[in-house]
Amino acid sequence: MYQADFPHVRSWVFDLDNTLYPPEARLFDQIEARMTAYVMQLLGVARGEADRLRSHYWRLYGTTLAGLMHEHGADPAPYLVDVHDIAFDRLTPDPALRAAIAALPGRRIVYTNGSAPYAERVIAARGLSGIFDAVYGVEHAGYRPKPERGAFETVFARDGIDPARAAMFEDDPRNLAAPHAMGMRTVHVAPVAEPAEHIHHHTDDLSGFLSALGR
Repeated sequence: MYQADFPHVRSWVFDLDNTLYPPEARLFDQIEARMTAYVMQLLGVARGEADRLRSHYWRLYGTTLAGLMHEHGADPAPYLVDVHDIAFDRLTPDPALRAAIAALPGRRIVYTNGSAPYAERVIAARGLSGIFDAVYGVEHAGYRPKPERGAFETVFARDGIDPARAAMFEDDPRNLAAPHAMGMRTVHVAPVAEPAEHIHHHTDDLSGFLSALGR
């Protein structure tokens, strides 16, 4: 049983998008549209090319922002404000998830490739405010994105996390490779499993998975 893999864990690290809310909310559709529009304006390219660059930079650098910074010297601050200016009406409070996270022993944090202010708004819309000890965005990693190991190391050092006593919950499998290499328990949160050596567990029901740990 997977419960046996977590008694040592005292730091619980959660990704945000499509992890603390279901993918069916499709928030990232809004964000991607705003990213494409931002690239169009910043680089003066047509929508098709902007959309291609958005996707290309995400695959190559981990985030579109990282690609824009590396390739074009983009200022990250206005980008993060603009692309996260979205509606949250598709999100609803999740009391079961709140109870499951609040019951975890030790420290509970959110770490996202988005911005911390955006993360706080998502957390509030999900009814999860007040149960996390800290919320970290890409700005706390010096704008270096997951899946870069250095990004994780920066945030974990800032928080005082011992990876050997921590677990990482992520919807993007590639973002679990570095945590696994650092000694963390890794959990892929997604509708469909993508088995890999760096993924210890998969779940399509985060609240159910977490609730079972206390049984």
